[in-house]
Amino acid sequence: MSGQSCPMAKLETLLLATDGSAFSEGAIREALKLAKKCSSRLSVMSVVITNLEFEVTMPQVIDKEDKEALEHLETIKARASKEGIDCDIAVIHGDDPYQDIVRRAQEKHADMIIVGRHGRTGLPRLMMGNVTAKVIGHAPCNVLVVSPAVSTDFKDILVATDGSRYSKAAVREAISIAKRCNSRLIAVSVAYSDGEIKSAQDNVQMAVELASQESIKIEGAAVIGKSYEAIVDMAKQKQADLIVVGSHGRRGLERLLMGSVTERVIGHSGIAVLVIKAKERWN
Repeated sequence: MSGQSCPMAKLETLLLATDGSAFSEGAIREALKLAKKCSSRLSVMSVVITNLEFEVTMPQVIDKEDKEALEHLETIKARASKEGIDCDIAVIHGDDPYQDIVRRAQEKHADMIIVGRHGRTGLPRLMMGNVTAKVIGHAPCNVLVVSPAVSTDFKDILVATDGSRYSKAAVREAISIAKRCNSRLIAVSVAYSDGEIKSAQDNVQMAVELASQESIKIEGAAVIGKSYEAIVDMAKQKQADLIVVGSHGRRGLERLLMGSVTERVIGHSGIAVLVIKAKERWN
């Protein structure tokens, strides 16, 4: 991680959701790094899928999964202990993991949820894991979606903006991280056609003005193309190690799980994506 600062202002409690799959290892790694850097309390959970039918017909299977899940969590707690991190663990039974994760985040007053891109049932060809998508849609806090292999250093940050209030929240958070970590910051807005390029330029200008208020240098780019492809391509071109996006887009409805562009960025990006939940309306 760049510098010695915690990248975000308030990370008192982190919730790590892990299923023990290879996709979770990156999330575990980054959760431990953040918890140590920010002196955060780390709460770690796994969900064992169960319902009344399973409990009656397959109790031995459930017992086996319980044991495996607890062993997995104990290894994480041991890793946390070695780093001096305050860590609690929980195996939770449920039939819809995202609800259990969101509920746990509420109970723990989590400031961030950390998850892997896919879960045990995920396929790389899919955009992203279904549980991850639902967690983002319903989470009460920001969500960091982590790649298994690529480390997040908060050194080179790309923030995507489409002019929505969700984007404004993402831009402000990206600026705050850049200020704390002395990061390089790039803002990108994507137009679908020549007719929308002026709007994209205005979105970038908004980000530049907000950054200048905090004396943060920022690169800006307004491009034409498919939003998620342009964002992912720009992140690769600029060698970013983090993409910051809003949970919904300008065309999104709050009752929907999440914006389709955000979902596709997460699914196709090889780096971590920080999804910011907007807490207040545009002025």
